[in-house]
Amino acid sequence: MVLCSRMLINTILLECHDNIYSGNLSEDRNMQRIKTCAWWPSWRKDVIEYCHSCDRCQKANKATGKRFGLMIHIQEPCTPWEVVHMDWVTALPPGGDKSYNACLVIVDRYSKTPIFLPCHKDDTAMDTALLIWNRVIFHTGLFKNIISDRDPKFTSALWTNLHRLLGTRLSFSTAYHPQTDGLAERMIQTFEDMIRRFCAYGLDFKYSDGFTHDCCTLIPVLELAYKTSIYASTGKTHAMLEKGWNPKLQADTLEKDLIDFHPTASIFELFLDKVRHHANQSMNNAFEYAKQKWDKSHKTPEFKVGDLILVSTLNFNNIKGPKKLKDSFSGPFIIKALLGTNAVQVELSGELENKHPTFPVSLVKHYTSSDKELFPLRNETPLEVPPLDQSEDKKVLKVLKERRLRGKNEREYLVRYKNPQHEDQWIVESKIPDSQKFLGRFRHEKRPIAQ
Repeated sequence: MVLCSRMLINTILLECHDNIYSGNLSEDRNMQRIKTCAWWPSWRKDVIEYCHSCDRCQKANKATGKRFGLMIHIQEPCTPWEVVHMDWVTALPPGGDKSYNACLVIVDRYSKTPIFLPCHKDDTAMDTALLIWNRVIFHTGLFKNIISDRDPKFTSALWTNLHRLLGTRLSFSTAYHPQTDGLAERMIQTFEDMIRRFCAYGLDFKYSDGFTHDCCTLIPVLELAYKTSIYASTGKTHAMLEKGWNPKLQADTLEKDLIDFHPTASIFELFLDKVRHHANQSMNNAFEYAKQKWDKSHKTPEFKVGDLILVSTLNFNNIKGPKKLKDSFSGPFIIKALLGTNAVQVELSGELENKHPTFPVSLVKHYTSSDKELFPLRNETPLEVPPLDQSEDKKVLKVLKERRLRGKNEREYLVRYKNPQHEDQWIVESKIPDSQKFLGRFRHEKRPIAQ
C-alpha cells in the first residue's frame, strides 16, 4: 500500500510502534513490520526519527553501547602524604576498649600507604577531625588535598571551614561516581578481606585455631603487613616509598645469614630519589595501560549548555513504586553548566530539587524531542518527575538538651538528626515527630541514678 497522506502515514507509525500489540520495539523491528504493509517516500527516515523521539522508549530502555566519559588523569603528587583519599568501613563487629564499630581509612596517593583508624559509625565531623588531629597529623603533617566521596561528614560546614583555615583543598567525587575515590574504595576491599581471614564469629572459629573475635586487635599488625608488601605498579613496598626503608618483620629475624642493606646518610637522599623516580614512572605507565583499557568501552561526551538530557535512575533508590518497573531514565532536564569534560550540572525540577545537580556523563544521555508537526498523532504524556520519599531527609535521631524561652511558657529542644549533614537545631516540641518517644527517652537519661 502506497501512502500519500500525512495523516495515514502517522496512523501507520502509531499502530506499528505505540500500539500495545506492537510493543514499542526498536526501529529495526518496526521497519520490518511497516515494509510488509505500507510504503511512502523517505519512509525509513520517518521510522528512525519516530522511534528515536519516542519519550517512553528513551526513558524505559536500558542504556547500551559505549558510555560517555574518557578516563582523566588526576595529577599525581610529588611527595608522600601530599594528597590523600578518605573513606569509611562500617558495619564492623564492636571491638576494642570503646566498642568501635567502624574504621576510617586514609590512603596516601603517592606511596599507597594506608592508615586504619578505629572509630564509631555515628561519629560527627568534629569527632573525625579530632581523630585525624590526634592520630595522624603528627606523623604526616597537614594534607594539601583530600579526595573523598560526598559523605555528609565531609560536606558539612564544620569540615569545609576547618580545612579552609588549614589550607587543605577538598576534592569531592561527583555523585554516583565512586571511581574518583577508587583508591580508598579498593583499599577498603583489601582491608575487609584481611579482616575476614583472621576474624570470625561462630563456634567453628576458636582462638586456638588462630582466629579472634575482636577485629580492632588485628588492625595495627594488618596495617604493618600491607605497608611491607610490594605494590605491583611500582615494584616497591609502600614503606620504602614513604620512608626509604622497610620495617622489620618476624620473618626478618629468622634470616640470620642475610644482611639487610641500609643506605648510609651520604647516599640516602640519592637512593630515595631514585626509588621515587622509578615509582613515578611505574605509576604513569600503569595509568596509561588502565586508560587504554577504559577508553575502549567509553566515548568522548558531546554535550553543551542548553541540551536536553535524561538522567539514569540507577542510584535513585527512594523513588516510590516497584523497583523492577521504574523507568531507567528520568527527565528531560536542561544542562546548566559543563564541569570539565566528564560531569554536567543540570537544572533539576519538581521533587528532584533535593538531589545533587551534578552527574557524571556516564549516567546521562541525550533526549530527542518529538516533532509535533511531523507526528501530530503521537500522544505524549506531560513531563513528570517521579515522586521521591523524603521521609528520611531530616529524621530526628535524639534530643540532646532543653531550654525555656525567655518571657514565654514554652520550651525548646536541641535535636540531632540522623543525616549528619544537618547541624543540631533548637526546635519546639510541636515540630518534633513522635515527640513523646524522644522526650521520654531524653528525660529518662537525665534522671539521676539512685545510689
